[in-house]
Amino acid sequence: MTVSLTQTPLWQELQQHKQGLQAGSLRDLALADPDRLEKFQVACEGLRLNYALNFATPKTIELLAKLAMQQKLDDERARMFRGEKINTTENRAALHTALRQKSNQPVLIDGVDVMPEIHAVRRRMTQFADDVKEGRLKGATGKPFRHIVNIGIGGSDLGPRLAVKALAPFAKHFAVHFVANADAFELLSVLEAIDPAETLFIVVSKTFTTEETLLNARTARQWLADRLGEPAVAHHFVAVSATCKEVEKFGIKSEYLFPIWDWVGGRTSLWSAVGLGIMLAVGPKHFDSMCDGAAAMDQHFRNAPFAQNMPVLLALLGIWNRNFLNTSAQAVLPYAERLRDLPRYLQQLEMESNGKTVARYGNKLDYATAPVIFGECGSVGQHSFHQWLHQGSEIVPADFIGIVDDDLNHPDHHRALMANMAAQAGALAFGRPQASSPHDVYAGGRPSNLILLDRLDPFHFGLLLALYEHKTFTQGAIWNLNSFDQPGVELGKQLARALVADKQAAGKENVFLKGLYNLILHANKNK
Repeated sequence: MTVSLTQTPLWQELQQHKQGLQAGSLRDLALADPDRLEKFQVACEGLRLNYALNFATPKTIELLAKLAMQQKLDDERARMFRGEKINTTENRAALHTALRQKSNQPVLIDGVDVMPEIHAVRRRMTQFADDVKEGRLKGATGKPFRHIVNIGIGGSDLGPRLAVKALAPFAKHFAVHFVANADAFELLSVLEAIDPAETLFIVVSKTFTTEETLLNARTARQWLADRLGEPAVAHHFVAVSATCKEVEKFGIKSEYLFPIWDWVGGRTSLWSAVGLGIMLAVGPKHFDSMCDGAAAMDQHFRNAPFAQNMPVLLALLGIWNRNFLNTSAQAVLPYAERLRDLPRYLQQLEMESNGKTVARYGNKLDYATAPVIFGECGSVGQHSFHQWLHQGSEIVPADFIGIVDDDLNHPDHHRALMANMAAQAGALAFGRPQASSPHDVYAGGRPSNLILLDRLDPFHFGLLLALYEHKTFTQGAIWNLNSFDQPGVELGKQLARALVADKQAAGKENVFLKGLYNLILHANKNK
């Protein structure tokens, strides 16, 4: 029988270490050492993590690094980069790192080197993006494309949507729109704002069976055919998918199919052809730079010792807060409007990957895993939920994310933004234990990380995303999870399909669901 992680001597030592720390405070720790800010910092290629405002000492980091070694993080990391099938439930590799590898060093799956095909697809994407930009590829009426509509959901939407907004200053060629919600309002709002003769649709679905994506794609297809004629579909739709047959049934030409592979997970897929919309928006050169940033973080993750390894440290501090300090949520607070979608992206990355209570080989866990991830742009969130962060009944760690350079050339705005970020982090940590009114007391003791990008360009954006990818992988490895499947979403989808198809319900639970569906559907008629 496998010994639970909580029963290992090292876990018990960490519990005892926590008890010893509780005699002090985060204020005491932070102010006792004038060099703490420098000591508790690690950098990688223009991205810095400062973790001085965590309730942790060098001994804490030493013990947590030992935990990573005990859980064989180095072996799991090597297996991932080698292309072994670490997605055990689906018997697949998880090789998103190969998508940004520029060298020709072989990466083997079942003895087959995947790098030549990766490079071939990237060349096709580049040629396609250039052809669309230069007007060599046009719509059915001969007009060049001005609008790109990305239709997908989950990883086929969140990553590209985040990237296009984050890199908006580099997106000069097309207006890129995103549609994910099955609610028709999102799609109709986009369709009302575009000219069908100047619009290219990208349908992104690995299996080309995703219900919400195909629902939106069929509606968009009909809209286009009604205005430009059925033959126009072949000129205005491209697909990113692993299946050719279903794509051709839809009416998309084979040369407009960009493949992805079963070893590309949705939430780490924007480096693949799923990122075609990104490449069209910012151009191949900037897309390559984004991948180069991620590759630089890959190398740091592979080579840096655990105690100086940025993704590993971020993961270990998250485990310390979750499992030993008993926090249940994690705030993500980007002080940059262009990163406003980052919390939503990280919700999927972390909560879909590690929101599980069963270990990778099937045993029930007796410890907490992924916390709730939530957040908002910093200065906006300060007038929303920061009240709860400062004086609420729960302690919630936060990641403050800031951009060092004022690339918008508005110094007054930039100074105000950075001052607010520093002040919020300090107020959470130190608080104000005494005040004339009890309403003005701030308990403090609320930990945070400070993540600083030199600038928000494609390279540094790639660094940031890969940082969180490897953080998520590290936590999954230590918690003994398979971070690359998502079986928890399937039951609701199966039930929804049956309800939409109006199939005969079987079992009391399904009879109840059928009644519930009818109640919702016909509520207005029953008034």
